[in-house]
Amino acid sequence: MSAFAAIADERTRAIALFQEAAKVIAHPRCMNCHPAGERPTQTERMQPHQPLVVRGAEGHGAPGMMCATCHHAANYRPAGVPGHADWHLAPLSMAWQGRSVAQICEQIKDRARNGGRDMAALVQHMAEDALVGWAWAPGVGRTPAPGTQAEFGTLVRAWADAGGHCPAP
Repeated sequence: MSAFAAIADERTRAIALFQEAAKVIAHPRCMNCHPAGERPTQTERMQPHQPLVVRGAEGHGAPGMMCATCHHAANYRPAGVPGHADWHLAPLSMAWQGRSVAQICEQIKDRARNGGRDMAALVQHMAEDALVGWAWAPGVGRTPAPGTQAEFGTLVRAWADAGGHCPAP
């Protein structure tokens, strides 16, 4: 963080902080759950989910094939199935796949597309939400998101404190 503190211009510092945070946001651990379509992706190669599943009305899967059918409260190592008590996809309004870092930044800040979160709630979500935190504990055979959720939270908080500016498109 000290490298960012040396950037005197607040807008430039905010953009640099977001670009650093984007190393997490653009990682497959996050992108897989923020698909642009109705079907999640999986693995570091972001392949279409197998078996075929779809988002469903609330992001928890379709009737008869809900996420919780396979994804339980915790990672299930014997079968290699990831898990969390509230496993689900991000809302379609928060689809990141196929978008630039600048587009994702604007989208994240847009209360109409981010679940109505103001900046403080957005920071709390990214820094403390346990499902977001799964990205750093994805289970055996999966590459975790870079750094830690605490480090990511510090970056996002500093970005917000510096004005939450976004990179140019």
